[in-house]
Amino acid sequence: MAKSNGAKSETSIVESEISDAEDLAPVKDSSELVEGAQDIDEILNSLKALLSALEKLQKARLEVGDIKPLIGRMLDGELLEGEELEQLKSGVNGLSRLVRTYTDHQAALTKAQPARQLLDQVIK
Repeated sequence: MAKSNGAKSETSIVESEISDAEDLAPVKDSSELVEGAQDIDEILNSLKALLSALEKLQKARLEVGDIKPLIGRMLDGELLEGEELEQLKSGVNGLSRLVRTYTDHQAALTKAQPARQLLDQVIK
């Protein structure tokens, strides 16, 4: 009888270990789902940031306007007066904002690249 009790206790231990292992598996899957959801949230946030950066870049481009001809004339040594001079001043000041927003846009573009993979997976 001692042998059958030993066998039963060994069987119980094995069943207990299997049960414990099965209990852990769903927890691992749940954590993977949470991580996946966090990744998706990060990707969507990066897309929103990219859209915002693009809007700022377009606005900065509009504010700068077409000052290339005026800069060219100034570099050729021409004297600018009145409205052209004011347009040149505001355009040159806007150039620094444009450079900053362009840099921000490039950073947002780089950060949003994982969205391509997600979109490919979702579309397939």
